[in-house]
Amino acid sequence: MAKGDIMTLTGTGYIDSLTPDQTATLKEVWSIIFHIADSGEAVIPAEMMREVEKEALSGKGAPTVQAAAKAGWFSGNKSVQAEEAAKSEGHGSGMAKISLEDLGLSVDKLRPILWDNVMGDHPDALLLRFIRARKWNTINALSMMFKAFKWRLDEDIPAVKYSSDTQLNDQNPKFFEQLEMGKFYIKGTDVENRMVAYLNVRLHHPGDQPPKTLEKLTIYMMECARVMVEHPVETVCLVFDLTDFSLSNMDFAMVRYLISIFEAHYPESLGRIIVHGAPFVFWGVWKIIQPWMDPVVASKVRFTRKDQDLLEHIPAEHLPARYKGGLDKYEYKYIRAQEGENDHMADKATKDRLVAEWKALMWKFEALTREWVQFETEKQVDVVRTEEVVVKERTELAKELRVAYFRMDPYIRARNLFHRQGVALPDGGVKWTYVN
Repeated sequence: MAKGDIMTLTGTGYIDSLTPDQTATLKEVWSIIFHIADSGEAVIPAEMMREVEKEALSGKGAPTVQAAAKAGWFSGNKSVQAEEAAKSEGHGSGMAKISLEDLGLSVDKLRPILWDNVMGDHPDALLLRFIRARKWNTINALSMMFKAFKWRLDEDIPAVKYSSDTQLNDQNPKFFEQLEMGKFYIKGTDVENRMVAYLNVRLHHPGDQPPKTLEKLTIYMMECARVMVEHPVETVCLVFDLTDFSLSNMDFAMVRYLISIFEAHYPESLGRIIVHGAPFVFWGVWKIIQPWMDPVVASKVRFTRKDQDLLEHIPAEHLPARYKGGLDKYEYKYIRAQEGENDHMADKATKDRLVAEWKALMWKFEALTREWVQFETEKQVDVVRTEEVVVKERTELAKELRVAYFRMDPYIRARNLFHRQGVALPDGGVKWTYVN
């Protein structure tokens, strides 16, 4: 770990369990975001950059996903340039200037993509995922987060998220085919109440569909699932079912893609990875895949051989009956878009009103956060309003933001399978049913 990196202590690091030091880091991240969102740049202590830059520059061998996520502000000896830029503007020695331009972003795009990524989350929860992933190192976390934002813009993730499955099928050959065969679906929760995604690898053959279709499908399913994830359970469980697996099913490019987006763009999303029923031929494959994974992600992998072994991770009442010991008689069937389900999206007047109401709360939350980050700093000016009061107001406002988001949701985002199944509820809640 680089100097300044801190492991997250068990039971801490989330919106309702932050230590004083973790709270200070969250405030620091918010403060820099505001500076950059306002002007496109910020001035920070140069020491923040030097140590992480040393780590990035000292990496040996082929670049890894996690190393790439730390690049941007730390490649090409940029700390020296950043210090010189700060000094030339009169900020004095020991300071460095960072800018969005270094990461290929701009002021006009930063705030929209930040809040588009928040959705129904508590805004702090989004930031904390990147902060935990970068071990409470402020600049590493910001660099990773902004690079993820740039990826979302470059790949036009909002367009995927808001589109209907019918539109995505028209744009991506064999999109429906992937959904309907049951290659990848989400159903129920595991023993720790995490959503479970089943990947039936035997149904996949690399040449049967365009790689881009698989990428869009992965993003679509990720974005559908993200809206259903809510604190305190912020991660998912992936079950890679390797029953009847053969080398003809192996797709190294897709595995690399999955690893890259989970580690670099959806950090702290994986709670458990179960590799089930792996045949002997898979172990040679695993020796290739494992080094690609961040050690933290690799530590979440568990192997199960017999169907009954899955019961250690998934309750019998939730486990599909096709596995021995599973009691849920649910059989996956993809339901296509229903007539009229997206009529709300054509109601421009209501949409504009609800978006305006949500934006008003967004600006209010930003204002409260700007006030909150000033406590215990030289810039604190109001001694009448205590930090306790502001924290309480932020907490309540975050709840209002969530309610406003889901009122707006049907007018900006097409309905999906989980709405048709009655799993995704109008208020953002989730209701799984099991056929036992």
